[in-house]
Parts: sequence; C-alpha cells; structure tokens
Amino acid sequence: MRMVAVGLAVMLVDQAAKWWAVHQLAPGVRHPVLPGLIYLTRVHNPGAAFGLFPYQQVFLSLGAIGLLLFAWWRRRDIQRLPKGMRFAVALGLGGAAGNLIDRLWRGAVVDFIDLGVLPVFNVADMAIVAGVAILSWFVLLGRDAAEPRENEGGA
Repeated sequence: MRMVAVGLAVMLVDQAAKWWAVHQLAPGVRHPVLPGLIYLTRVHNPGAAFGLFPYQQVFLSLGAIGLLLFAWWRRRDIQRLPKGMRFAVALGLGGAAGNLIDRLWRGAVVDFIDLGVLPVFNVADMAIVAGVAILSWFVLLGRDAAEPRENEGGA
C-alpha cells in the first residue's frame, strides 16, 4: 500500500507542478532559475520523450493505460518484489499516470524544466527516468542488491 501512495504522490506533485507552470509561465518564454544551468520554459509536447511519436495521443494514451492495467493485473507479483524494485515501479507508474492525465485532459504533455542541453521535461518524466534507472541497477547488480543483508557472523 505504501508504494501506491508513492505512485499517487508522484502523480499529484506532477499535476500540481504542471498546474503552476500553466498558470504562471507564458508558453515558450525562458525564465532563469540558475542562469546558465536551470530555466523554466513551458512547452506542450504532443509526443513522447524526445518528441518521439508526435501527435499520436491515442497510441501513447492507450500504451500508458495498458501499462497501468498490466501493473494492476500483476500487482501481487509486484508486491513480492524487493522494496527498492517496488519503489522504482511506483515511480514509473506514477509518472506514466501524470503524463497520461495531460494527454487526456490537454491533448499534450506540459513540460517546463529546462536544462538547456536536454529536451524540456517535467516531474513525471523525472520519476519515470528515476524508476527505470533504479530497475536497471537491480537488473545489473542483482535483484536483491539493495536489500539489507543479515549479519553472516564473524567480526
């Protein structure tokens, strides 16, 4: 149940941040936060990450809905994963839900975090990338890599 709360928190923080961006930032205007490093620039992305599949909202929305339904269907298997993996899945699903809301409600995803060298992104995108990174870490180092180990005796 805690991981559901993590996913919901990601979705809510993402939507709150996007609401703020839509109401406070003019589209396409770059606002420096740390000049030369971080800017806030509101854009509406009609595609997926890096502008892939532009104007394919039905395809992208169905993909996200399918992912969320698959996770619900496999929830018992997910509950048996180590905590770190469950956390990563919750981050990714919360991010997917946040971007899905935008696609369904606005017809495009609101992005506003601008580092200059990357495409503009949002909180949901950060959660998805963090979730994938954490899952990758588990895959590369072994599923139980981040789980605490029992003291095997000795000094």
